[in-house]
Amino acid sequence: MAITVAGRKMTVTDATRQYAEEKIGNAMKVMDIDPLDAEVVLSVKKNPSIALPCVCEVTIRTRGNVVRVEEEEQDMFSAIDVAAAKVLRQLRKYKTRVIDRKVRAGAHGDSGSIRTMEGDELDLDALMADLSADEEIVRVKEIEFAPMTEEEALIQIDLLGHDFFAYTDRDTEAVCVLYRRDDGGYGILKQKL
Repeated sequence: MAITVAGRKMTVTDATRQYAEEKIGNAMKVMDIDPLDAEVVLSVKKNPSIALPCVCEVTIRTRGNVVRVEEEEQDMFSAIDVAAAKVLRQLRKYKTRVIDRKVRAGAHGDSGSIRTMEGDELDLDALMADLSADEEIVRVKEIEFAPMTEEEALIQIDLLGHDFFAYTDRDTEAVCVLYRRDDGGYGILKQKL
């Protein structure tokens, strides 16, 4: 397990480097495979109007897959903490998908349980139910794609109070999704014709 900590347009102190290595390293202990490499890039935005100027970017490469997290917080240690928690959650999700695939393929037999490194036995059905609960589709909503212009779609997204709105463009008949951007303003995803 290798962790590289670097600064983008800033100098990383030894204390910050050690803190990032410890937090990200603890999150990576969920995966017991080699090679597992992590790159941590720390940066501070200089604009005083930005409320969350400290940024922690973590990129983990493992067996052909990439886990990437970017978090912004008020101070660097908080950004590292939040990024480590998110990395831990994503690695657990990845690991359970790999375990689930192996179990379905019969790699662990028909027992339905696995042993942890500590020797404890885990029930795979309960583990998968807990970890995939946030991935369930909890509601299906049918809508009509009424033909409208971008201006009409902007009015509709504001009236509904949603973060996105799907519609059919009146002129091109393409399916479009209007969405609210995190940094302000709106974006449109258009069907390529």
